[in-house]
Amino acid sequence: MRFEFFVALRHLLARRKQLFISLISLISIIGIALGVMALIVVIAVMSGFEKELKKKILGNTAHVMVMKYGGPISKYREITKVISGIDGVTGAAPFIMSQAMLTHGRQVSGAGIRGIDRSHDPLRLKLEEMLRDGHYFSPPKEGVASPPEIIIGSELAKNLGVRVGAKIRLISPGGSPTPMGLIPRMQRFTVAGIFTSGMYQYDSALAYTTLPAAQKFFSLPGQVSGIAVEVKNIYQAGKIAEEIRQRLSYPYWARDWISMNRNLFSALKLERTTMFIILALIIMVAAFNIISTLIMVVMEKHKEIAILKTMGLSSLRVMRIFIWEGMIIGLLGTACGLLGSLIICELLQRYDFITLPGDVYYFETALPVDLQFNHMAATALLSLLLSFMATIYPSFRASRLLPAEALRYE
Repeated sequence: MRFEFFVALRHLLARRKQLFISLISLISIIGIALGVMALIVVIAVMSGFEKELKKKILGNTAHVMVMKYGGPISKYREITKVISGIDGVTGAAPFIMSQAMLTHGRQVSGAGIRGIDRSHDPLRLKLEEMLRDGHYFSPPKEGVASPPEIIIGSELAKNLGVRVGAKIRLISPGGSPTPMGLIPRMQRFTVAGIFTSGMYQYDSALAYTTLPAAQKFFSLPGQVSGIAVEVKNIYQAGKIAEEIRQRLSYPYWARDWISMNRNLFSALKLERTTMFIILALIIMVAAFNIISTLIMVVMEKHKEIAILKTMGLSSLRVMRIFIWEGMIIGLLGTACGLLGSLIICELLQRYDFITLPGDVYYFETALPVDLQFNHMAATALLSLLLSFMATIYPSFRASRLLPAEALRYE
C-alpha cells in the first residue's frame, strides 16, 4: 500500500476526537451515492420508455413506406417486385390508408382504415400477435355474399361498444356523385377481431381490413395508397429508403420509420439530455461536500502535515494524500450508487410498482426500464471526475502549508 493512500485512510477512519470529520465524510459518500443512483435510474427509465415506444411504433408501422406524389399507385405489382429485389428488404406489400367514420347504433368514431394484403403484408404476423379477441381475416368463400371483415383496436371497440361478430358501418368522407349530389359511401363490415397494441394512439384510432375490401370501399380499383416495406436491420431503414427513391425516382417517394417519427424521438433525446444535466448537478453538489470535508481535514491535521513536510515529504506527495482522500470518498459513493441503481432497476423490472396510463402517455404498461452499461459507465466516470476536481483546491492548500507557520504555537 502506498504511503499516501495509507495516510488518507487514517484520516478518514478517524478516532473519537475526529468523529465529526468521519461523519461529514459519510454524508459526502451518501450524497454522491444518491446522485449516481438517481441519475442512472432516471436515464434507465427514459431509455426504457424510448425502447418501448419504438417497439409499439414498429408493431403498427412499416419500416419504410413508399408512396406517390399526387395520388394512388396504379402499377403497384411491378413496383413491389422492384423493391423486393433490393438488398436488405425482407418483405414488401401494397396497402391502402384512408380515413373513415365507424358507426354502431348511436356511437360514432373516426379512425384510420388500413387495407392490407391478407397473406403477404409485413404487418400480418404483428397483427396476429396483437389480437386480443377474435381471429385474423378468413379466406373469402366463393358464392357466399357476406360483409367484409374488419379488425379494430381495443379502445375503438370500447368507444363503439362492439364485440367480435358485431356489424358496424363505415362511412367514407369522399362521396359518390348522384343526381341528388354527393352522397357519402357507406358499407357494413363484420368485426372479425379486436387487437391491443399497448399504444393508446393506435388502439383508439386504427382499424384493419383486407386490401380488396378497402379498394372497393374507397373506390380505388387496381390502385393502392402505397407499399409497406420490411427491412432486415431497422436502423438501416433510412439507407434503404434512399435506395428506393433512387430506383423508382419521381413521382415516388419513400420515408423510413425514424423520419416519420423524427419530432417524437428528437423530443425524447432532448428530454433525456436535459435530465442528465439536471441530475448531474446533484453529483456536483455532493462533490462540494468533498471540498468542505477536505478543508476541515487540512485545518484539523495542519500539525501532522507540518511534521511530515519537516521529515522530508514533498509538497506533491502531500497533495496526493488529500487527492486520495477525496477519491476514496468518490469511489465509495459511486460504487454504492451503482449498486443501489442495479437494485432499484431490478425491482422496477420485476414488480409493477408504477403503471403508465395509456390515455396520458403513449402506451399503457408498467414503468419500462432499460439499464445500459454505457449509461452506467458514463455516470461513474462523471462522478469520479467531479470527485477528483473537488480535491484539487484543498490538496493544493495542504501542499502550500509552511511547517514553521503550522508549528509556531505548538
